[in-house]
Amino acid sequence: CGFRVVAAGKGTKYLPDYHAVTPDDVWAHYGLTPEAAREAGMNPQMFNSFLDGTKSAIEMAAIANATGLDVPGAGLAFPPCGADDLPHVLRPRDAGGVLDRAGMVEVVSSLERDGRPVARDLRWGIYVVLEAPTDYAAACFRQYGLHTDASGRYAAMYKPYHLIGLELNISVLSAALRGEPTGQPQSFRGDVVAIAKRPLAPGELLDGEGGYTVWGRLMPAAASLAANALPIGLAHGVRITQPVPAGAVVTFDAVEAPAGPAAEARQEMVLTM
Repeated sequence: CGFRVVAAGKGTKYLPDYHAVTPDDVWAHYGLTPEAAREAGMNPQMFNSFLDGTKSAIEMAAIANATGLDVPGAGLAFPPCGADDLPHVLRPRDAGGVLDRAGMVEVVSSLERDGRPVARDLRWGIYVVLEAPTDYAAACFRQYGLHTDASGRYAAMYKPYHLIGLELNISVLSAALRGEPTGQPQSFRGDVVAIAKRPLAPGELLDGEGGYTVWGRLMPAAASLAANALPIGLAHGVRITQPVPAGAVVTFDAVEAPAGPAAEARQEMVLTM
């Protein structure tokens, strides 16, 4: 419709401590016992990747690369925010929000930093924040009942739920029968890099998304390449060769060189920059 997208993303359950969670203690955060999760066939490492921030980072990288939206320079901030506050929080900092600038991806948390639940949280949902290009559009935001900020210029649209894997068939059939992608990368804007969950010593093997050793942080692709950062997708079964402090970016210099088709595909991505 010609609106500028100020922010786009999703909601999730997040606290800063979740970055260090391992598969051993993941189920308590979902309100499950290990026995109940095992009986349901739930994979602790996969579900931990949802909790420790890795999955959110990968999803937001995909959105940024497919739409041209920018990636926060410091990574996802996961601001606590409910549905009613989206246009207030997710606007540029110079307009009173938390974004570096307009046109960013971001994930909002369903928990305040002290653990209290956010009112009308968007844990299972998705959103966009739009900016009115004209006074007429701003008036329409108000007339149509959209949630806006105090200025009326920023408005949010959201879905409280999305069907995740149940929507997958639409994407598969669209691609196979009509040759239409649901989304595809247009440029290399966002990268998800491996961050040490704890001090890593030479000889240790990285275990990838949701594991015991690393989690994935979203970074601008240019900054990731400048840091020689190891992408989370290559951080599985790779051996550490140099000590890496907890919370530090794991770089290619600190690991044995990854090999295989994924590493080759990564090199092709690097050459597009």
